[in-house]
Amino acid sequence: MLIDFSVKNFRSFKDKQTLTLVKDAGKEMEETNTFKSPSPASESLVRSAAIYGANSAGKSNLIDAIRVFQQIVRESSRKISIDDQLKLEPFLLSTKTENKPTKFEINFIVKGVRYQFGFVANQERILEEWLLAYPNRRPQLWYERTCKNKTTQWEFGTKLTGSKQTWANATRDNALFLSTAVQLNSHQLTPVYDWLVHSLEISAKKRWSGDITTTLCQHEGGKKQVLDFLTKADLDIVDIKTKKRDIAPDSMFAELEKTHRDGLFVHLSESSLNYFDIKTARVNNQGEQVFLDFRTESLGTQKLYDLAGPWITALENGHTLFVDEMNNHFHPKLIEYLISLFHNSETNKHNAQLVFTTHETSILNQNIFRRDQIWFVERDPVEGSTVFPLTDFSPRKSISNLESAYLSGRYGGIPYINREPLRVAEDSAYQTYHSKKT
Repeated sequence: MLIDFSVKNFRSFKDKQTLTLVKDAGKEMEETNTFKSPSPASESLVRSAAIYGANSAGKSNLIDAIRVFQQIVRESSRKISIDDQLKLEPFLLSTKTENKPTKFEINFIVKGVRYQFGFVANQERILEEWLLAYPNRRPQLWYERTCKNKTTQWEFGTKLTGSKQTWANATRDNALFLSTAVQLNSHQLTPVYDWLVHSLEISAKKRWSGDITTTLCQHEGGKKQVLDFLTKADLDIVDIKTKKRDIAPDSMFAELEKTHRDGLFVHLSESSLNYFDIKTARVNNQGEQVFLDFRTESLGTQKLYDLAGPWITALENGHTLFVDEMNNHFHPKLIEYLISLFHNSETNKHNAQLVFTTHETSILNQNIFRRDQIWFVERDPVEGSTVFPLTDFSPRKSISNLESAYLSGRYGGIPYINREPLRVAEDSAYQTYHSKKT
């Protein structure tokens, strides 16, 4: 369960920005939209958060921040050498930050215990790293790592067991201690690592690839779940067929090019490339099933197929799901339905959480969200992006028209449109080009 996530000096985020899923004092929709934290060191949490903002405000950068954070946790101890750089991009519009490191920190709950994990890094090395546990209300320092003048210093708490110094000696400058220790069989740190890597499900740019859904469709029970999900979303798909092909490593690039052209779904592993030809069935006027190539489906249908797998697995396992631009290709009522699955205790028995960015304002109302579930991102050309909650504005409970207030600019996070006529040169580039062509 996610409590909060913070980022500093990453892309459009100059100063520290924090997204929190901690419930405020409001009593509205407590039974559906919130849940009691299983950790004594954490307050109750909300089940979803919607993030609004103008184009280029930094909404996608917030999703990218959690993705890059997760990627470093997953990959820093493997597949890279001491010379490989970490994929970090500092805020470049200030001379004060362009050469400074990036900072990530996350608070979360695993098996009833709250953890606080974070690190500071530049492209070359990890400069700081820390992990605290809260089995009760008091924090326990498990380890802390600091780097000064290219010399790493370690502090280990008594509650962290195992071959701590051996793990520290094996940790490269550009790798995390957490990832290295787990790779070297730290059973105590494995639940922390597993939650960060497997319980945070994050969409790629604009969409998932469909891998999770296609994997579910490989067995009958999973396929029934996918079909039930699509049917309840008002799609008349009655069956799905997937044809898997294994591709040898020396044929990967050619097959990737063909896959991109044909619109198939790809799954990469360390030793092979698998791709699937997807067909969907509908019923014709004779009551017979007719299978169609999936690439002929609308973009909305394809994206809903992509989402089906992550939605199902997140709800089943209590994962935290991050989705960028959920408004793309979806009807507002469909978006409302997808959100409702997280707000329903029957479909969300394990307190999964949903965090998404959107421009869809029809769901911006107090019949769907509590006030502490709505967030905005606004960007200053020099100072960078700022993340802030609706509760900063104290809207009146169940009275304020949130959509109207947002679109009128009361909460910020909207684009400024200059409505002056566009300039047209007397001898524009187009006119020059057109005259030469004719």
